[in-house]
Amino acid sequence: MYHNSTQWRHWTFRGEEELARCRADSNRKLRNKAVASGKVQQTDPVLLEPQEELAICKYYEKRLLDFCAVFKPAMPRSVVVSSNGCFISIYQLFAFFPSSRLTCAFLACKVDEFNVSSTQFVGNLRESPLGQEKALEQILEYELLLIQQLNFHLIVHNPYRPFEGFLIDLK
Repeated sequence: MYHNSTQWRHWTFRGEEELARCRADSNRKLRNKAVASGKVQQTDPVLLEPQEELAICKYYEKRLLDFCAVFKPAMPRSVVVSSNGCFISIYQLFAFFPSSRLTCAFLACKVDEFNVSSTQFVGNLRESPLGQEKALEQILEYELLLIQQLNFHLIVHNPYRPFEGFLIDLK
């Protein structure tokens, strides 16, 4: 099943080198697009180098894992893996604001059938009610863009469901 999936065809890499090349290509395309718009110069420091972009991505990846770890009700491990996989799969980090990591987590909850309402989801943020409302608007605004960026490949195959099924069969 996995070897016939879109995850295997589009999101599984042969090694770190291939992933680094994809990220560098994406960074180059985004830089060229920004320069072509005429708003920035090629040497403008606002345009990040691939290694700078990766460092920021790692930071937000950690923040996403921290958010999932303290989520109430407790997020199943499969949802955490899916949300992290979704976030990592976005090569063009700054085509989306890094805070779109919350959109990745919200989308993973839906895809993995972890039923939490949008209000319950943003209730896990350490924000005022107004801040939570603004975060919810941002999550919903980025959701379709994120799905498009992932080319509508939403299923993340991980070992947890088959293993849980195996344990149920053993009982």
